[in-house]
Amino acid sequence: MTTDDRRSVAVSAAGALGALSADELNAVRAVVGFDGFIDSIIRVVDKRRSMEPEDFAPVTTITGYADRCAAAAGKSTNIELHTVERRFGGNGPLLASAMGGLGASVTFIGAVGSAAGHTMLDPVYQPLADRCARVYPVAPAGETDALEFDDGKIMLGKPTNVQIVTWAHIKSVVGLDVIRELFESATTIGIVNWVMLKGVEGIWQGLIDEVFPEISKKRRRVFIDLCDPAKRTDEDLRRAAGILTELNNHADVTLGLNQSEAERMGTVLGVDIYEGPGNQSLGSAMRHAASSIRERLDIACCVVHPREGAAGADEHHDAWFEGPFTVKPKISTGAGDHFNGGFALAQDLGLGLAQCLAVGCAVSGAYVRDAASPSRERLIEFLTDLPTSQAG
Repeated sequence: MTTDDRRSVAVSAAGALGALSADELNAVRAVVGFDGFIDSIIRVVDKRRSMEPEDFAPVTTITGYADRCAAAAGKSTNIELHTVERRFGGNGPLLASAMGGLGASVTFIGAVGSAAGHTMLDPVYQPLADRCARVYPVAPAGETDALEFDDGKIMLGKPTNVQIVTWAHIKSVVGLDVIRELFESATTIGIVNWVMLKGVEGIWQGLIDEVFPEISKKRRRVFIDLCDPAKRTDEDLRRAAGILTELNNHADVTLGLNQSEAERMGTVLGVDIYEGPGNQSLGSAMRHAASSIRERLDIACCVVHPREGAAGADEHHDAWFEGPFTVKPKISTGAGDHFNGGFALAQDLGLGLAQCLAVGCAVSGAYVRDAASPSRERLIEFLTDLPTSQAG
């Protein structure tokens, strides 16, 4: 994609979003779940200039942090962690926030409850509730220490609480009739964080067995993000892949993957995601990855988003869009979830595949620069004057 092509796609996406009324955006009815984490955004202290809390030079790279840890082997060390802020997190809440902030009508179900009462919203999640039409807390939130560096982040998750969230538990708290009503009106369904929630496969199967057969047959979209399956076994992944293929018989499934996730999925599925002519560009390689995984899973769409941009493939097309990567983000935790939210919204609105990728990249790009979910106005502004990538 040339610079002119990139700009043309971005500007056309901005124009499409700008032409919509608030009611048309609100007609995007999303049901999203089912995790929830409270994120502590942390910088690792390298050298202190003084004992004032924020007067220090941080460790700037993951390699630097790894070297410090490795040097302590056989000895011991003390590493200071400075908490920049605590904010609501979790893949589902961040995806829901992104869509709700852009004007979609979002219902969230998940682990956003208070320790004092599982069905009471934790105050940390009030900003999410403000962006959503409805929120159903069903369990207390997990905890994540997000160590942020200039070249990435290390997420230290404590997921005990979110294991409460199973299909049986959701039915007991929300009620099967209410669940069916919510999914009847839904145009997009977002189910994320299969990796950390043992209950996700049961939720997929519950929808297949108890919800989709009992509601209208209109086609809905389901956006799935497995969320870094590195710690799960190949057998786990193959089983999950089989359920996604079955789920696609009831709704149009889009699977979102980052580059390392696509490589793992390709290995498990027996697909060479880099097959093709030598010296492929990143865009060509990622388009092939998205196409080959989509075909093997027999699902509606697959998206692969390395840090430099995003590729997608559906039954008829594949596309690549170079994103606005920055080497100095204000925040990186949640960037992928915001990409997912932007892509899912644009897909629901009927934008073309390349435009959907542009919107996803722009929502993520604005978020990491502003440390806040963008409004529609901010998104249009960002697309209209899309920054060039600083990658490489």
